[in-house]
Amino acid sequence: MRTVNDEAVRNHLSQGRAVVVFVGHMGNWDVAGAWSTQNLAPVTTVAERLKPEEVFKEFFAFRERLGMTILPLTGAGDPFAGLTAAVERGDFVALAADRDLTRGGVEVDFFGRKARMAKGPAALALRTGAALFAAEIHYEKAPAGHGMGGYYTVVGFSDEIPVPALDADASGKSVQIMIQACAAHLEAAIRTHTEDWHMMQKVFVEDLDPQRDAAR
Repeated sequence: MRTVNDEAVRNHLSQGRAVVVFVGHMGNWDVAGAWSTQNLAPVTTVAERLKPEEVFKEFFAFRERLGMTILPLTGAGDPFAGLTAAVERGDFVALAADRDLTRGGVEVDFFGRKARMAKGPAALALRTGAALFAAEIHYEKAPAGHGMGGYYTVVGFSDEIPVPALDADASGKSVQIMIQACAAHLEAAIRTHTEDWHMMQKVFVEDLDPQRDAAR
């Protein structure tokens, strides 16, 4: 493992302030989560309930064995309540948010097109006062004799995502602005490490709703 620009994250955690991280589906996020649990703070995250159920249970158990706390997205109560409790404990909350699973996400500019991404990281940070960062994960060729299979997993953090100076009743706009900043960090990483973005589902609005795109 190698980390980049993690000083601010460590400072917040050492002072007892929880950190929420917007993570893309890049690199090996299980390795990153396991390392973060051991070296930063206990990791709490949300997992999509996959089908068949046996597959979901395997992922769930595997990540728990790595030391992470896993909250199912559906079928086990309100995950946002669980995430709020994790922030109150001072956890490192990492949320894969480059795909909207709830139909309640926000639209962002992404590679010159509109994409829908989850609003959870920004909404949680605003609600709780936790610090928000974006992170990208990619592989890096390791020197001979080092790394897993000859590669390091690299986690690169953004600078802290600021809360916009808007009126209190403009929280929805604040969420959109903050997720847009996260998307910009992810986009820059994907341009450099395209092969490490493992997004196999639709994220662009024109693909999600082709009839709407055709009518514009």
